[in-house]
Amino acid sequence: MTDLPETELARLLGIMARLRAPDGCPWDKVQDFASIAPYTIEEAYEVADAIQRGPEPAVLLDELGDLLFQVVYHAQMAQEAGWFGFGEVAKAISDKMVRRHPHVFGDAAARDAGAQTAAWEAQKATERAARAETGTLAGVPVGLPALTRAAKLTKRAARVGFDWPSAAEVLDKLEEEATELRAELPQMDPARLQDEVGDLFFVLANLARKLELDPETCMRAANAKFERRFGSVEAALAAGGQTPADASLDEMEALWQAAKRAERGG
Repeated sequence: MTDLPETELARLLGIMARLRAPDGCPWDKVQDFASIAPYTIEEAYEVADAIQRGPEPAVLLDELGDLLFQVVYHAQMAQEAGWFGFGEVAKAISDKMVRRHPHVFGDAAARDAGAQTAAWEAQKATERAARAETGTLAGVPVGLPALTRAAKLTKRAARVGFDWPSAAEVLDKLEEEATELRAELPQMDPARLQDEVGDLFFVLANLARKLELDPETCMRAANAKFERRFGSVEAALAAGGQTPADASLDEMEALWQAAKRAERGG
């Protein structure tokens, strides 16, 4: 492990500045906040993926570096615009963490978990008020993944009592929304179908929150399970000289059920 993080950070900042210099990289020179933002989101997901897959230290190190580079990239562009530099970014987050953790950096009376949570939420509310963000749902970023944002919106609403008493009531709501979607199927109106499917996703995100689950984690696990089981179907078909395009739905369904039983040990 390096004992000189400041030296390596200074080197990284220098590399970023060189890439954006007039005689730097043609691609990097023309980027802006909007064009880089999708890469920032992608790199954050790749960190999450690396963690979920192991993590392997070397892979996680590489992905964290990619994510740090995104922060450095945005800070460099902000510095060029005369707004702030990386130092201000680091200072702002340091100040925020100290401010939001009085139980660690100041008030010893706030060391129990309940007081800590209350202090954290109170400080966040104060910060939102300072930014003129009013309303219970203010400040939940629009750019979040939709399922994550839905869970955060319902969590905010729950703080003021706008919430289902239990997960069972959310399941009832899910059944109600499924019935409404079913009623729209004969007309096949795209706008109406989008609306009803959106309601289903929103209720599912709320259900995950009520069960103290992260909806994005649930969905990633479901995606991985689908990939794994469909891979088993393809492998079984290939062993018989077939591809999915050659097989009937009934054949693939039978192989799918076999893959499920194999995973469950039965």
